[in-house]
Amino acid sequence: MLRVDLEPARGMAFEAQMASMTLPGLQLMEASASPMSLTRGGEYLADGNDDVILAINRSGSAVVSSRGQQQSLRPHEAVLLSGAEAASFQRTTLGRSFTLRMPRAILESAVPGLDDRLMQPIAGDRDALKLLGCYTGWIFSAGASIDSHLLNLSVRHVQDLLMLAIGPSADFAETARTRGLRAARLKLAKSYIVAHSDRRDVSIASVAASLNVTPRYVQRLFEAAGTTFSEFLIGQRLARAYRLLRDPNYSRAAISTIAYDVGFGDLSYFNRRFRRLYGFTPRDVRGDKG
Repeated sequence: MLRVDLEPARGMAFEAQMASMTLPGLQLMEASASPMSLTRGGEYLADGNDDVILAINRSGSAVVSSRGQQQSLRPHEAVLLSGAEAASFQRTTLGRSFTLRMPRAILESAVPGLDDRLMQPIAGDRDALKLLGCYTGWIFSAGASIDSHLLNLSVRHVQDLLMLAIGPSADFAETARTRGLRAARLKLAKSYIVAHSDRRDVSIASVAASLNVTPRYVQRLFEAAGTTFSEFLIGQRLARAYRLLRDPNYSRAAISTIAYDVGFGDLSYFNRRFRRLYGFTPRDVRGDKG
């Protein structure tokens, strides 16, 4: 964690909640707080930390000061800072923020004139910034369940999205766009499907609408990953059906009821696909003898 001074606004009750996650080459922190100010300067700068910091104002109003400049951040806007320079973050209303820290060396090779990007506001409607917020939120919620290999890949995707949000060099832009934006969108598309797989009206169009892209784009995301939208959706439904069939709490539920509850509209099709995937019938998995 960066060393800072925290000063609550005078005459107001102070409340705050913070959560952080430290990964190789990346630190994430989300916070909600009443009006207050965070200041880094003086002796704190002697710690030698020159990480690059992206501060995203998720809600409420905030004012960021550094390098003799001041930027007011509206909801969803962001600004880039350096841990090696004095700075302050003043929350003027109750609100939420999200902060990413990354070693300067990682960004310098891909973002020319990095110092010129400091204290330049980043619009909240920028696609890379919106995806960055969604993707890091997913990492926060699922971090403990992600294996180390996937977690390292996720860190790289976050780094790519951050570079795209602040503007990489021309020769790196396509690499970052391909590796970061597409990976993040595929992860969010899969998360949407997992959350809505029990709905029979879930479609490639509804997934595309949730990501603000075209259905064809979503189709290409899954094709590049070696599968299709339909196969991934069916796989999620079958996996949920398998879990329910093994769950003692559902031992009295009819197999047809489970099939319909997980999103299938045809029992015969459900049985065929289930046996093709698992090599057993749903009744075999449950252990029915009759």
